[in-house]
Amino acid sequence: MFTGIVEELGEVTAVENLGDASRFRLRGPVVTDGAKHGDSIAVNGVCLTVVEHEGDEFTADVMAETLNRSSLGALGVGSRVNLERPTAVGDRLGGHIVQGHVDGTGAVLERKPSENWEIVKISLPADLARYVVEKGSITVDGISLTVVEAGPDFFTVSLIPTTLALTTLGLKQAGDPVNIEVDIVAKYVERLLNTTRGAAQ
Repeated sequence: MFTGIVEELGEVTAVENLGDASRFRLRGPVVTDGAKHGDSIAVNGVCLTVVEHEGDEFTADVMAETLNRSSLGALGVGSRVNLERPTAVGDRLGGHIVQGHVDGTGAVLERKPSENWEIVKISLPADLARYVVEKGSITVDGISLTVVEAGPDFFTVSLIPTTLALTTLGLKQAGDPVNIEVDIVAKYVERLLNTTRGAAQ
């Protein structure tokens, strides 16, 4: 489990095509500290497993399903990525509960800068809109954010200078893809309500 509090802005240093998968090598001095084979690291919000670790770099295999359902397939050498290690039991939950299981992808639609923050509008797949509410939590490229406005096919988030400086959202331009994970609590509530209604009929 993650919390959506990005630990560092890493970089893709190599991408190897494995046919039905890809092997990524990524640099991240913070997240590789103490890392070992089998550990989990979230890359732009996608939970990946460490295959190899050497120095400040690690490799992770990404299967076709993940490449198709996330924006990782668009990454290349030099791409910057958000990195986060799993939350340890007893740690503070700084963001919200993030599984690292991407629900879909959106794209940056527009950016509106102001003096002290920036509003970013992001497209939203229609089947995810029901899980997004104003002032609710959402994960964008692994970043725990609060929804400002929730539309039928978009949402907006307000980014403070720290988020702009330390995550990929400071670099994304209109048209760039982003990974979206909605609040898992909303999905569980929906499933429970549907099950209860079905049993009552």
